Amino acid sequence: MDDKSLYSGLIRLHILHHAAEEPLYGTWIAEELARHGYKLSAGTLYPILHGLESKGYLRSHSERNGKSARRMYRITPLGRKALRAARRRVQELFGEMFGMEHHA
Repeated sequence: MDDKSLYSGLIRLHILHHAAEEPLYGTWIAEELARHGYKLSAGTLYPILHGLESKGYLRSHSERNGKSARRMYRITPLGRKALRAARRRVQELFGEMFGMEHHA
């Protein structure tokens, strides 16, 4: 079984979590995910970012950085709403998985 498919939702939630804190860009989030053991190629990461944007959870714009430009992603109100709902569901699931009490 390919364990990576189990983590795809966690990766998306991780991206939304960080985008809620501050705007982010692809290289930064790739490095952040790698710190947590998620090694994603650009060919995997950017479709995830674009998918989150097409669903309305992220919005992006191009930002100049010297001679180069980078695409910055920030969370949208819809993304914040989805993240809040996901946090409740993840908390409930992890409570069951690890035998912790869940208080809603």
